[in-house]
Amino acid sequence: MAAKTALITGGTSGIGRATAELLAARGYRVMVTGLHDVTDAVLPQGVTAVQADLASLADIDRAVERAREHLGSLDLLHLNAGLPRPGLTVETTDEAAFDALFDVNVKGGFFTLRKALPLLNDGASVVFTVGAGEGLGAALTAAKGALLPLVRALAVELAPRRIRVNAVSPGVVDTPVYGRMGISPETVAAWGEGVPLGRVGTPADVAEAVAFLASDAAGYITGDNLRVSGGMGVHAGAA
Repeated sequence: MAAKTALITGGTSGIGRATAELLAARGYRVMVTGLHDVTDAVLPQGVTAVQADLASLADIDRAVERAREHLGSLDLLHLNAGLPRPGLTVETTDEAAFDALFDVNVKGGFFTLRKALPLLNDGASVVFTVGAGEGLGAALTAAKGALLPLVRALAVELAPRRIRVNAVSPGVVDTPVYGRMGISPETVAAWGEGVPLGRVGTPADVAEAVAFLASDAAGYITGDNLRVSGGMGVHAGAA
């Protein structure tokens, strides 16, 4: 049988890279997008990369065309790329920051899916990376919050083609973004004390959830949101 195929946005580091590595190890042919120059990106065998800023429709067009040329069709579209701006409050968010958050987190995912639709096989899987945490700032929370109703609406619209649309919502996951923000590994590890399972998550934890949603084992799951948070928010949702 032909190998399954996947396009992962934001796939050169963190959750996207871990998902690419896992799927490649399971026999997928994978293409990832990266925001910056991917020429020197060291990727696993079976994974290729294309530079794309998902705030740019021209970049999305180029990435989808590369996927068509390299992969032919898609069994999985993992819309993982996101713009993190934690800590921005309503007082500190200007118009440019607000627009950037929605351009990448909402518009970028929407139009990547729209333009990739002709490549998606009937019965394919679409997975959005959303988020399970609070305290991200009003604008980022709004941008991420827009994705869950979008997932549900898309699940209904694409059901006639048996294309399943779901979300994964990571809690605190130890990814390179914290280092770029100047947060020490010790600080990130300490956050695990507030997680019911006693540790912060790893990109591999989320990758396993994405792989499950892409698999035949999740063939009757669509329009849903799988939290991968170590139990964060369980008490708040228990009432």
